[in-house]
Amino acid sequence: MIKAVIVDDEQLAIESLQWEIENFSQDVKIVETFTNPKDAISGINYLKPDLLFLDIEMPEIDGFQLLQLLDYRNFDLIITTAYNQYAIQAFKANAIDYLLKPVDPDDLIQAIEKVKARQGSNQVTQNIETVLNKLVKTGLERHKKIPLNLNNKVVLVEPDDILYCKSDGSYTTVFMRNGEDYLVSKSIKHIEEILPEDNFIRIHKSYIVNLNEIKELVKQGSGEIILSNNRIIPISRTHRKQVFDALNIS
Repeated sequence: MIKAVIVDDEQLAIESLQWEIENFSQDVKIVETFTNPKDAISGINYLKPDLLFLDIEMPEIDGFQLLQLLDYRNFDLIITTAYNQYAIQAFKANAIDYLLKPVDPDDLIQAIEKVKARQGSNQVTQNIETVLNKLVKTGLERHKKIPLNLNNKVVLVEPDDILYCKSDGSYTTVFMRNGEDYLVSKSIKHIEEILPEDNFIRIHKSYIVNLNEIKELVKQGSGEIILSNNRIIPISRTHRKQVFDALNIS
């Protein structure tokens, strides 16, 4: 039996999908449903479902951001949405299934059959990681706030308000333009993946900076960056060429 969770901010949509599943598939058991994405994050991490039915367009935290904030990702993903064709093509290219609302029973059965065929394969986790990277790199998230997963809450910040990020082992400190800082329970590699690549650059194994906040560049040695708040950050030798190219400096 496939254990499934449904996340949708509309209770009627959840009830409709749950009815479809109970009447057209004997292989799926709905173990929990969530209308609040924040509750869903802790619920999914705890329940560890085999399958997640996920709506995309939700307030505060949308489906993309919810996936980024999960610690547990070893499940198959079926998107349930009326999202645009470009996004759907991205899902299909990465073997992520989708159901357009209102859900058609034949489409539901076909999607579940694909899930059954993939169960037990490590392809499941790889698919989710791949689609997250693809969504970020193609810019679908660039207009959105960045979710920062703290110990007991999620803070949503505008990318432009981030000054720089510093690695602290498996944690990352995100420094804001207003002087605030957040210790995030994610690696700097994860933070790098969710930041818009046009505005942020890795200049050192321990640092990511906002390109728009660079005030000066010191060429001596491997180089240093001086930010708008006068913070000086070293450039590693391995990142020197990348940084100079991004700033059009020879």
